[in-house]
Amino acid sequence: MIAPKLAITDSDLSSTAADVVVIGTTQGPAGPSLAGASEAVDAAFDGGLLGVLETLGASGKAEEVVSVPTFGKLAAPVVLAVGLGKPAADGSVSEDQVRKASGAVARALAGRKRAVTTLSALHLGPAVEGTLLGGYAFTDYKTAKGDGPVARVDLVAPAEGTKRAHNATVKASTAVAEAVAAVRDFVNTPPNDLYPASFAERAAALAKAEGLDVEVLDEKALRKQGFGGILGVGGGSSRPPRLVRITYRGAKAAKKVALVGKGITFDTGGISIKPAAGMDEMTSDMGGAAAVIATVVLAAKLKYPLEVTAWAPMAENMPSGTAYRPGDVLTMYGGKTVEVLNTDAEGRLILSDAIVRACEDAPDYLIETSTLTGAQVVALGKRTSGVMGTEEFRDRIAELGRAVGEQAWAMPLPDELRGDLDSRVADIANVAGHRFGGMLTAGVFLREFVPEGVTWAHIDVAGPSFHSGGPYGYTTKGGTGVPVRTLAAVLADIAANG
Repeated sequence: MIAPKLAITDSDLSSTAADVVVIGTTQGPAGPSLAGASEAVDAAFDGGLLGVLETLGASGKAEEVVSVPTFGKLAAPVVLAVGLGKPAADGSVSEDQVRKASGAVARALAGRKRAVTTLSALHLGPAVEGTLLGGYAFTDYKTAKGDGPVARVDLVAPAEGTKRAHNATVKASTAVAEAVAAVRDFVNTPPNDLYPASFAERAAALAKAEGLDVEVLDEKALRKQGFGGILGVGGGSSRPPRLVRITYRGAKAAKKVALVGKGITFDTGGISIKPAAGMDEMTSDMGGAAAVIATVVLAAKLKYPLEVTAWAPMAENMPSGTAYRPGDVLTMYGGKTVEVLNTDAEGRLILSDAIVRACEDAPDYLIETSTLTGAQVVALGKRTSGVMGTEEFRDRIAELGRAVGEQAWAMPLPDELRGDLDSRVADIANVAGHRFGGMLTAGVFLREFVPEGVTWAHIDVAGPSFHSGGPYGYTTKGGTGVPVRTLAAVLADIAANG
């Protein structure tokens, strides 16, 4: 990730030698209001900055960016006022409002050499994350790279706290943003270059750079150990599957957490082939695996007092003479048999193998995430993840996700749906005979492979992991990095509270 250099500043804004000074505005019934540490900027305009902004049409609505020339009133030639939206009843703004505003203004700063932002005085960590993620661009395959992000951003320090604490916040928030960007890079890499073997190699390199333990099972090892789901799904491709395990062991680790992520590097649907329209977005079907890989590396960087193991089953789901078929019965890792009724319900097959293997190590918590079902998008839209599993843990994850700005909603796993997965020849079928409750039915299928007593959750990010429209807030086109920040928040919560 090409990113700006960040530094805490307590310099006088009126004399700071920057290209741009960034201030925040909020939206109210009487017009915009200034937010945060903008007093020095307003004073340079003799208290008339709001009047200038209103003349230019500013309202303070979320992500609105208005440019104001300073005409020598400040050392910086331009003030950029970015809207935070409507404040709370007490006049405060949320962390995600700051994160989104920082992301929006980061794109407006592209190509500049230096900026100073007052948004950091409101919420420092979110301002860092928004600045780094809003300015993200994936240009590896473009001959014309365009303007890069602003080279340097000075962050006005919050009024409370020490400089040492502020610097620690910047460091931690930078690590979070780098993890999200790593997932975006993985997802945005085209499938002719990101396939199971190359994905495993890149994941291993990322992990080994942090000194983590890495194990990669190739197709021979998978066959020897009986990973029938991963082998079945990957059998139609000339590029064979992999299973990657990455382990971080923190000092004084009190809890063990297993992270499992779906790594379908491209999904044609197999023999049950998908329609052509939109199939190009199936390059993102490995977003769950990318998320757990980046999260275990992040856990190491942030030194969580946990043992965290990421499991990433990787396969390419292709139709060919060697592909698995509707009607096949697969013997999964651990011995359970599955009748395949639809080869496009492949993610649950590779995940089940990984879940069973992960649970052999007796984790205290298991979190699995995947771009699993189109039904998730139908039920919750493109920006809200569905969370299923052990009820208390499920609710905890959904709440933490919303707190960091990754929308998540707790969903049930109704027992009556299990009967819809009965098979005439095997222990279970991979799909039901109807379309109703597809997201929940997939969760019920996965539940069959989680041992009794394991606290677990399934996060379906089929919609939120990939954004096909224009950028908004700190979300850019393509891979989003969801749900890395949710997973990081959950790990931090487990480390603090068990």
